[in-house]
Amino acid sequence: MTDIKTQFDPILRNLLKNKNKIAIIPIGSIEQHGPHLPISTDSDIVSKVAKKLSDKNDYLLLPTITYGNSFEHAPFFNLSIKESTLRAILIDLCTSLLENNIKTIFIINGHHGNLKSIKDIDLKIRKKLKNKVKVFSLSYWHFMDKDFDHAGFVETSLMLAISKNVKMKLAKKGLITDKMTKQEIIKIGKLANKSFPKATKNGIWGDPTKATKKDGIKILNEIVQNLSKKCQTYLTEDSL
Repeated sequence: MTDIKTQFDPILRNLLKNKNKIAIIPIGSIEQHGPHLPISTDSDIVSKVAKKLSDKNDYLLLPTITYGNSFEHAPFFNLSIKESTLRAILIDLCTSLLENNIKTIFIINGHHGNLKSIKDIDLKIRKKLKNKVKVFSLSYWHFMDKDFDHAGFVETSLMLAISKNVKMKLAKKGLITDKMTKQEIIKIGKLANKSFPKATKNGIWGDPTKATKKDGIKILNEIVQNLSKKCQTYLTEDSL
């Protein structure tokens, strides 16, 4: 793994003479995650996932874009950028990577609210750059067995595995969907996309009270393993 931000120009330029270098752009968010997790949670988790993925496959790791689209969390704290802004940043970064001879890029997403920004972004970038760059966007939670949550069991376990900045004594249950019908979950999900506090009351989707570091390590390893397989599949299919 090569962490771009720690490199020196002459060494990096020499390294990039290799035409097969692959880059990872992690994207997260700054937003409330209940009283027990820091507002950097999404960015922290995706940064760790991207680092482990880069280590495993010798990819180039770019600094995490720590701001995302989180307006739906208001009036709870969030620092947000527009969908179009995030999309423009990603397109500009991919353009710049191409200018530095990096032609294969994985965008690893760590925040649900960013999905609209990265939808079909591979097609947009390929069109703009005349098919000179290959871009693949992946959201890490699609690569684990457990259902995605927000400051619930999964995210809290992951944070316990990677950070000391977790206050488990303040952890409280949030919105629990176990007894809801599929239609009810879809309905409240749509409400959450507009106003997360209205849907969850306390800003938590799930139950973080039983989260453990051990579970977090297990989930993290599962994500990285499955993500790595998917990346390799994309690369193999694209080379055929």
